[in-house]
Amino acid sequence: MTKKAFYNILGFLLFGTSCTHSPIYPAGYNPADGPISSGLPCNPDTVYFVNDVLPILVSNCAMSGCHDAQTKADGIQLTSYASVMQSGKVKPGDPNNSDFYEVLTASRDDKRMPQPPYQRLSSDKITLIRRWIEQGAQNKSCLDIQGACDTLNMSYAAHIAPIISNNCIGCHSGSNPSGGLLLTNYNQVAEQASIGKLQAVISHSSGVAAMPPGNRLSDCNITKIKAWANQGLIQ
Repeated sequence: MTKKAFYNILGFLLFGTSCTHSPIYPAGYNPADGPISSGLPCNPDTVYFVNDVLPILVSNCAMSGCHDAQTKADGIQLTSYASVMQSGKVKPGDPNNSDFYEVLTASRDDKRMPQPPYQRLSSDKITLIRRWIEQGAQNKSCLDIQGACDTLNMSYAAHIAPIISNNCIGCHSGSNPSGGLLLTNYNQVAEQASIGKLQAVISHSSGVAAMPPGNRLSDCNITKIKAWANQGLIQ
């Protein structure tokens, strides 16, 4: 069975046969208005779709053969706020009755998403998505203020690993990583940074594949990775 056929069957089992879904937007929200931004730096008590949730979806759900813009397994695309809400699988304020959350927490491997060989989302990521739904599943964003981006004494464990985990590891883990490239530990990430490849792809430089696809890292995260490399790839 081909990978594409596998995901088509998976989509049938998890989401049903219909490709028509009714969007469930938060009350009073017009998707044409774009993300809601307070114009302020991020508040740690708020989950922002643009900053926090979308990178997880792009890395873990919107890969080729599943819910990217080309495949749209079972008609579901998870590459933007509008496409997530158009799936009809998110009920704002009610994660326990949201199919979107249910498949992330399913105990059986044949029911959960992402499917093997991709890794299950970490408990931290699942909790973040639950909080986003509880807070109304809104299309919020917060400011990435370059001047406030602290790049002193960068280390892999404290600063780089969380960025890789949220944005890259979904595609670059398991038995069949994208491009045959694993980014699951310090040695694997440091190897790519030592030759400049990591910096090039996250900067969307010409001549290389832009990563993450369709969702560029924030300026601050790019700056942090470059600073870490320049400071000697401290573990």
